[in-house]
Amino acid sequence: MSDVFIKICGLRTAADVDVAVEAGADAIGFVFAAGSPRTVDTATARALAARVPERVLTVGVFRGQSVAEVRRLAEESGVRGVQLHGEEGPEDFAALRAEGRTLLRATSRHVAGCGEYGEDLLLLDAPDPGSGKPWNWGSEEFTAPRGRWLLAGGLTPDTVREAVRATGAWGVDVSSGVERARGVKSPELIRAFVEAVRNAPRP
Repeated sequence: MSDVFIKICGLRTAADVDVAVEAGADAIGFVFAAGSPRTVDTATARALAARVPERVLTVGVFRGQSVAEVRRLAEESGVRGVQLHGEEGPEDFAALRAEGRTLLRATSRHVAGCGEYGEDLLLLDAPDPGSGKPWNWGSEEFTAPRGRWLLAGGLTPDTVREAVRATGAWGVDVSSGVERARGVKSPELIRAFVEAVRNAPRP
C-alpha cells in the first residue's frame, strides 16, 4: 500500500466528509476563501470537523486574508491545520505558529523545498490555479521540491497514479478532480481517487 499523503479539499457536507474519512484520506480541507463554490462558514466547518477522527487532519484553506482573520476563522471552526494560498510571507507563518496548528503553504511557483517559510507542508498547485490544468510533470520546467510536499492541480482518479510515479510527490491534494459538478463532490470519485493513490507505485 502506498504511503502517499492524501488531502481531499473543498468538502461541504457530512456525507462528503464521511466518505473521505472512510476511504482513507489523511487530511480534509474546508475552504474559507471568498468567491469559491466550495466556501463554507465556520459553523458548518465546526460541525463537519467534529465528525473527523484525530488521525485525519482538518485544514482551513485561506487566500489573501489577514493573519487576524485567519486566526479568528480557524479558532471558530476548530480546524487543526491552516493553509495559506496567497502572497503571505514568512512573518505570517511565524505569527500563526504560536497557535500550534499544522501550517501548509500553497504556491504555484517553483520552490526548492518545504519549510522555507516555516511551513510544515508545502502544496505545489498548478501554474494556473483552479484551471484544472496540471503541471507538465515530464518537462524540464517541472522540478520536484524537497521534503514534505503535496502535488495539486488537475489531478483525477485517472491521472494521479502517473503523477505520483513521475514526480515522487510526498502527497497529493484534490478538489475539482473528485466532483460531479462544480463544488459538488462525488462519493464514487473520492473513493476511486484514494484507491488509485494507494495502489500507485513509488518511483
